[in-house]
Amino acid sequence: MTASDSFFPSPTVSAFHVGPVTIHFYALCILAGIVVAVWLTSRRWSGRGGQAGQVLDICLWAVPAGIIGGRIYHVITDPELYFLPGKNPWNAFAIWDGGLGIWGAVALGVVGAWIGCRRAKVSLIAFLDAVAPGVVFAQALGRWGNWFNNELYGDPTTLPWKLQIHQMDVATGSAMTDPSGAPVVLGYFQPTFLYESLWCVVVGLVLLYVDRRFALGAGSVFSLYVAGYTAGRFAFELMRSDYANLILGLRVNTWVAALIFLGGAVAFVLLFRRRRSMAVPGDSAPDSSEPLTTGG
Repeated sequence: MTASDSFFPSPTVSAFHVGPVTIHFYALCILAGIVVAVWLTSRRWSGRGGQAGQVLDICLWAVPAGIIGGRIYHVITDPELYFLPGKNPWNAFAIWDGGLGIWGAVALGVVGAWIGCRRAKVSLIAFLDAVAPGVVFAQALGRWGNWFNNELYGDPTTLPWKLQIHQMDVATGSAMTDPSGAPVVLGYFQPTFLYESLWCVVVGLVLLYVDRRFALGAGSVFSLYVAGYTAGRFAFELMRSDYANLILGLRVNTWVAALIFLGGAVAFVLLFRRRRSMAVPGDSAPDSSEPLTTGG
């Protein structure tokens, strides 16, 4: 096989069945990301003086709120997929078919975290700093759900790592076939889902390094996550060719990424050297002047 013949394959199935239950790979990728995020956050929280079990208690509020927020954002920004004549509005609830807007997920997830932190009597800002690397690693895993769904791709390309996209039957969760029984291939495109997944891993590693290397001010880790992720997302949105609503010729999420990047970058600069609200990794106990249980 020559370089021009090489490609990155996509699955021909997006789900499997266990008896009467349909298991979607998209949902499994999201679930794997949640598990990684909770595990990593628990380690970071305990290392900063937090109590065992607090992270799980908070996430029981934050995770469902984040999923709901992500779906609401997706439906609001792409209503024609569900509410135009001929569309089934009940599909707005079919999260397993794809469609979670990260902006809505983070926004409502923070609201859920605030409720959890209030109940646990701990600092919301401290929790957001602890959870930020786990969230971006979860996003990296979640993007592979788009791979199973044959979605989130860019323009056609002949690059050696071009992504093969099949015509999927949403009802069956399998690729459609031609008369010979072979899966129908729509074409070969830029694997923007893969670019974003790799970018999320890089951002997560940078967050861990910067948080360990510097005594960051309270809220700095989370604001750096926001700025770092949206910087990459802006570029990937410019590369995508799948359907999206436009504003002045640019995708809605391109504008949103740019605006949130500016907010995150400004917040990071302002918070970088301010007094932290909790111990940085490596300290044996929380900063006595700003304990974990303050500032919620």
